[in-house]
Parts: sequence; structure tokens; C-alpha cells
Amino acid sequence: MQLVKSFQIMKNLVITILVIGSACVSAAIDVKNVRVWPSPDSTRVVLDLSKPVEYSYFTLNNPERLVIDLHDTKISAVLTDLAKDTNLLNTVRTSTPKKKGDARLVLDLNKKVEAMIFALKPTAPYSDRLVIDLVDSVAKVAHTKKQFKTDRDIVIAIDAGHGGEDPGSIGGRGNYEKRVTLGIAKKLEDLITKEPGMRAVMTRTGDYYLSVHKRTEKARDSDADLLISIHADAFTSPEPNGASVWVLNLRRANSEIGKWLEQKEKHSQLLGGAAEVIKNTTSERYLARTLLDMSMDHSMDQAHGVANSVLSELKSITKLHKRSPQAASLGVLKSPDIPSILVETGFISNLKEEKLLTNGWHQSRLANSIFKAVRGYFKHNPPDGTLFARTKNLKHKVKSGESLSLVAQSYNVSISSIKKANKLKSNMIRVGQVLSIPQS
Repeated sequence: MQLVKSFQIMKNLVITILVIGSACVSAAIDVKNVRVWPSPDSTRVVLDLSKPVEYSYFTLNNPERLVIDLHDTKISAVLTDLAKDTNLLNTVRTSTPKKKGDARLVLDLNKKVEAMIFALKPTAPYSDRLVIDLVDSVAKVAHTKKQFKTDRDIVIAIDAGHGGEDPGSIGGRGNYEKRVTLGIAKKLEDLITKEPGMRAVMTRTGDYYLSVHKRTEKARDSDADLLISIHADAFTSPEPNGASVWVLNLRRANSEIGKWLEQKEKHSQLLGGAAEVIKNTTSERYLARTLLDMSMDHSMDQAHGVANSVLSELKSITKLHKRSPQAASLGVLKSPDIPSILVETGFISNLKEEKLLTNGWHQSRLANSIFKAVRGYFKHNPPDGTLFARTKNLKHKVKSGESLSLVAQSYNVSISSIKKANKLKSNMIRVGQVLSIPQS
């Protein structure tokens, strides 16, 4: 009898140990996946977690390494071939942790970097995440103030919305907004680059996340005359369709689509990492001060002018959701010294428009319409010191033996454009007459 009791006690003890051990195993946090998002001057490493994690980290030199200790964690993610597209990161691997039950992740680096690590709470479609941002500590962005020299280029900053961690809206066929926006942005860049007197600068050139502040900073560092943010709209139902152009409203949007757009921007910040937005309080103070300045009014007036020009061109190739510029309080539009517009090229949540937006031919038509609108606006409203400004004010004094066709040929413009610019009713011109030469 005593033997049976002893056996029963031992059995219960074993069961208890097994249950406790099982609980300990199930309590461990799992690194389910590791993703790497390279960009030209930084690399983001994202750990997808089963639950929130406690962590600590330190760096080692010769060679450069970033070591991250994860408390009560196991790593089931595959770590091979993660660093093939980044010049900052060599390998991602595990190492022996300091404490049993923990996990140690090592990032072997190709050069010295500045690391910023922060946790993100679940935001659909992602679970808990730990984000490691690696920034090249020696890479410096050269920035010079605008030089008001003669014949400078008009600089257009092109912002492809979303990217990396933040896919933007997802269409019914599974297409990501971030890919649509980058496709249109690259086509627009190509058109602007080929135009004499204009230069394009892309805020992002690949599939990686950029905060709102980084986007406007890149535009400012390039001395941009205009910022165009390219997006594809979405709504809670598939019915809405058509393109629209948005400008800054210092108050909240009063339309349902506008409110949805503002909510979507906040969601994008959470997807990509709100820590950088929260951290950048200096920019917020700068904005708060500058909003009182007249430069904001000037930028907003210019933005409205460009927006109307873009809508006028878009209506010839696609349906418009709204025929006048719409207003919302969107971060990418808040640069006080740069006129900024946001172009919603169509609704990716509408199946018909989703198909169009992913079509290269339609993307080219959208890019061409935006380009023609922007070029046309700046030809009529050229910034001081630009090639556009000089050619707009070009005058020609007619000499003996010159005809209207000869003058037109000399400036590579049409006879009809000279007649229109000078309100001529015939091709007859006289010696000593001063003609305005329109831009070609």
C-alpha cells in the first residue's frame, strides 16, 4: 500500500514537472520571421514576434557588430540570404545567449552604423515587431541653400507613397498601393528629367519605408520648388472611383473620403514605425513656428494653382472623383516652405480601377498628365532665376530682312505661338518691332 502511495506521489510530481516545463516552453516568445528593407542610406531589420519582447543590445568593433539579446525568446525564423541587397549588413545570425532561455541575434555589419531599436504593437496585418534601423554614420547629405543663379533648374520632388513595411491600401486582387505609386513616380521622374530646365528628385527609389518627416526633409535638402506625393485612393466600400488632388487643410477634413485618408496616414505611420514620428519633436516645433509665417500662405496658394492644373490634365484621360482640389490635414503636405500636392491616381479599392492602376500603359498616361500640368504651371509661373523665367521673358527686336518664319525658326517655336503671344492678326512684322518669344 505504501509502495502504491509512493508511486502515485512520484507520478504526480513527474506530471507537475512536465506541465511546468510545457508552460515554460509555451511562454517563450518566438521570432517567427525576419525581414530586411534596404534603402540608399539606411537599412531596416524587422523581427516579427509572437508577443512583446524584452530586449537589450550593444555594439562590438573590429569587426563591426550589433548584438541584440531577447529575453525568454526562441528564433524559428530562417536567417539565410537576408543581407544580399544592402551594403550596410553582411549577415544576420544567432549566437550563444548570456542566459539560458534567451536568444541572441547578431548583425554583422560592413561599416560603422548608428542603430535605433524600438518595439511596435500589432497593427494589421502585422503582429508585434521589433524594428532595428541601421543608419550609415559616415554618410552625409550635402545640402546647399538655393542659389539664385541664372538658368537654374526647377526642382520637383516626387514622393511615391508608402513602401517597405507599409504596403498602403491593398486592392481586391491583392495589389499593393506602394508598388503602383512607385511605378507612376518613376515614369514621372523620367519625363521631368528629359525636360530642359527641370530636375526630378525621388524621395524613395525602392521598396522601403520612409517617415513623413524624411520625405519632406529629402525635398527640402534638394531645394525643391514643388513636392508631388503619388498615391492610390481607397475606401471602406468598392464603389468610389476616380482621381483627385489634395492640398493642405490646417483643420481636419470635412469629407468622409478626407477623414478616411487622414486615418490611413496614421495607420501608415504605425505600420512603418511611429517611433520616428514621435521622436521628431523638433520638426513639430519648427512647423508650429513657421505656420505663422507668410511663406505658408504662399506655398498653399501655389499648391492650389498646381492642383487645379493637374486636375485639368487628368480629366482628359481618367474619371475624376472630385473636380476641384480637396483639402485634408496630411503630414506630407505640411512643409511650410515647399508647395505640396497629393495626387490620388484612382481607387485601388475599386476592382476596375485597380486593374487600370497596375497597367503600365495607364501609369504612363497618368505620369504624362501630371508632367504636362506641372510644366505648364511653371511655364506661366516660373520661379526667379530659373531657365523657365528667362525664356518666359525672352524678347526679340526685329531686324532688317527678318520674317516671322525666320524668327520662329531661330527660337525653335511655331509661328502660331508667336502670333498668339503677340496678338498678331497676320504674318507681317516690321523692323524695330519687339516680339515676345513664348517658350517651346
